[in-house]
Amino acid sequence: MNRCSEDELPDETSEVSRDEMEMTRREFVVASTVVSASVAMGWSPEAAAEEVRRGDPAAAAKMVPISISINKQQRKLTVDTRTSLLDLLREHLDLTGSKKGCDHGQCGACTVLLDGRRVNSCLTLAVAAQGAEVTTIEGLGTPENLSAAQSAFLEHDGFQCGYCTPGQICSATAVVEEARRGDLSTVSFATGQTTKPPITDDEIRERMSGNICRCGAYPNIVAAVRELTARSANGGAA
Repeated sequence: MNRCSEDELPDETSEVSRDEMEMTRREFVVASTVVSASVAMGWSPEAAAEEVRRGDPAAAAKMVPISISINKQQRKLTVDTRTSLLDLLREHLDLTGSKKGCDHGQCGACTVLLDGRRVNSCLTLAVAAQGAEVTTIEGLGTPENLSAAQSAFLEHDGFQCGYCTPGQICSATAVVEEARRGDLSTVSFATGQTTKPPITDDEIRERMSGNICRCGAYPNIVAAVRELTARSANGGAA
């Protein structure tokens, strides 16, 4: 935002100060969040902006009712429009399998499936997931009946401390579905394999690159996903 020159500043009799002429960074961030959440709830951008203009942007955030299917169970809650999907899962529903790592969408520990596609739940507003099917690590399998991805990670020891593992497994589950659909990655274009590209180790590393393992268990993670995609290609379950 451009500042006024000294000559353009109001004189001493004016009631408008320099501070009043500028929106602080905090006010801008809060106002942007309110507008985004309001649009996600189906309001028009004009109506959302009007909520912010009425006063303090923080006061414009609302408690709203939402209905989301999580692990095939319909959940109805009332949440602040600023609540992330990750905080909804962990703080409101006690589904703590999804981990809060960086809280900036950089580590992938919070990865969940939204209508079958992976998302960083720390960057996804809970209100934006209304009407969608959310699958967390708790919804993929049970200790008595592990999913194929969970079994592959267990067999290949694809974890050490385990903190990133729920996000890694959700991401690996999505990779299998991406392979079935023939989705492409940057590696696909680099190799020219743009029609149902084979899921090579390079493809796996690229497709799993959004999930960081600080313990460095990457070779075992690649081996687990390699077996998983090969099993799927041969007609096995994901």
